[in-house]
Amino acid sequence: MNDLSKTALLLIGFQNDYFSPDGILYQVVEESSRVTGVVNNTLALLDKYIDKFALVLSTPIHFTQDYSELKNPIGILKVIAEVGAFKANSYGAQGIKEFDKYGERIVQIPGKRGLNAFTHTELANVLNNNGITDIVLAGTVTSICIDSTARSAVELGFNVTVLNDCTSSRTPFEQTFYCEDVFPLYAKVCSHAELVNE
Repeated sequence: MNDLSKTALLLIGFQNDYFSPDGILYQVVEESSRVTGVVNNTLALLDKYIDKFALVLSTPIHFTQDYSELKNPIGILKVIAEVGAFKANSYGAQGIKEFDKYGERIVQIPGKRGLNAFTHTELANVLNNNGITDIVLAGTVTSICIDSTARSAVELGFNVTVLNDCTSSRTPFEQTFYCEDVFPLYAKVCSHAELVNE
């Protein structure tokens, strides 16, 4: 993909609770993140190509102090509420410091309260208003937020690429399974270098 002029890079979950060693859920994705090199590879992509993408967007997940927006949560959302992760205005909900240097070139799309970055956000409108045809996904958790967002993007008519070395999951096995057996059913999967034909 040499021409990124109609492509948006979507950054999901790059927050301290996942990626800072003192983050509440750091251990959940630590091993997979180390294996894929998700943060370093995403930084390498941004350093070289941030101005080539039509848009670079971040959809951080934030909850109120009492998690009142979660009605009878199960699975990962129940865990998040139980351990107190991603509370609005908390250290854990803040974006990782490595992204600070990009400033406003990474546009924040607020409102994410669950698994899918399109739900309760203006993401679809922002993409459509900017003539985006292709979405590239990076971040965590591969099997949950990346998968649910990618499927919705396909159903909304976007071409979707998942970066296998810029994403991470709960285990290396889960990461490999999704990238090799699930995503290819509906999206393209490649490394960040393959994306830009390095």
